[in-house]
Amino acid sequence: MKILLSGATGKMGHMITDLLKSSEQHQIVAGFAAELGPDLPYPVYLDLADIDNPEQIDVIIDFSNPASLNALLDFGIKNNLPMVIASTGYSDEQEAAIKAASEKVAILHAKNMSLGVNVMQIMVEQLASMLKNFDIEIIEKHHRYKVDSPSGTAKMLFDAANKGRADSLHALNGRAGIYDGRNKNEIGIAAIRGGTIVGEHSVIFAGEDEIIEIKHNANSRKVFANGAIQAAEFVVEQPAGFYDMDDVLQKK
Repeated sequence: MKILLSGATGKMGHMITDLLKSSEQHQIVAGFAAELGPDLPYPVYLDLADIDNPEQIDVIIDFSNPASLNALLDFGIKNNLPMVIASTGYSDEQEAAIKAASEKVAILHAKNMSLGVNVMQIMVEQLASMLKNFDIEIIEKHHRYKVDSPSGTAKMLFDAANKGRADSLHALNGRAGIYDGRNKNEIGIAAIRGGTIVGEHSVIFAGEDEIIEIKHNANSRKVFANGAIQAAEFVVEQPAGFYDMDDVLQKK
């Protein structure tokens, strides 16, 4: 599998590069980035239009940022390339653009590439449905440099809980001030930023005299890189359409 790596000079780009440098099955043949960094073992382009042999590419893996989305979608559609879009922080309009592009090429889009987090999402939906009288709260922690808040994963976990409650819930981002009482249909989402925390997510189900907490810790960015590679292995074999990590899990 020959890969175009978007966000090649970022932290996740370097992680995927390191993981695949000795791979006999997969090869990064080109990188795309907003700015150049240290030399990498493949050419890095600041403009996708400068790639003169896109036919060598089998799949795009994107760990860049929302500003690159339009260029990536245009390039993928023009060259009929499947894509794994692993960046977060997209607007509603950009999410709609991804869905529209998936009518022409295969796109796997997930707010978190960790297999563990995606299993957690399934569990949260099931528990929300089964524990209808329990209050639900979400806590997410990330490093000091993360720009979007709440995290895409926290939003994903909220969506899972909301689905389990028949779309009856609403999110309260950051609990502050004075309340008469907790609204039974709200989920509070608390975001913490500091240090070098890779990513921690907790979903708390608080009932009368009992608490269930599901927690996922990412101890290294390697979990996201491995998930993205598995996602690429999956999506490269699919027809045009919109996919997520649940599709990858079901195939395993």
